[in-house]
Amino acid sequence: MGPSGTGKTTTAKLLSQRLGWKFAEADEFHPKANIDKMSAGIPLNDEDRAPWLASIRDWISDEAGMGESTVITCSALKRRYRDILRGAEARVRFVELDAPQGVIGARLAERKGHYMPPSLLASQYADFEPLDGDEDGIKVSVEQDPDGVVSEALRQLELLRPEMLRAL
Repeated sequence: MGPSGTGKTTTAKLLSQRLGWKFAEADEFHPKANIDKMSAGIPLNDEDRAPWLASIRDWISDEAGMGESTVITCSALKRRYRDILRGAEARVRFVELDAPQGVIGARLAERKGHYMPPSLLASQYADFEPLDGDEDGIKVSVEQDPDGVVSEALRQLELLRPEMLRAL
């Protein structure tokens, strides 16, 4: 979880590979109207996000019902959004990807081919509510390489297995 450009997709893909868990990209759950709105540089509001978050929650529940553990990207910028996701019929844990806005702004300036324009980053940071102490999750700095981010996430989540140490 975190604002656009924090490395959610890269981190989630690496986590899913190391854990052998199914991966999903939350951006793929957005209806076309949301993508069109963001592409036009218009931030989404809570009404726009509600069906998107519900579909992610339902996907998590469906996968858990089939015995699947999953890793999914999602900005989950506000606690109330995370509350919706926690409504899944599964344990939902969050990995908050953390970096100063300036670091992420520089990353977004380099990114090509994504519908999320850098101009919306300020609105994402303005909306962002970091994990509270009572939420099931961890915080990891992304001011390191992706392997370091994933290794730190696995360590904090206590999901490192001996065979994974060889891959680090």
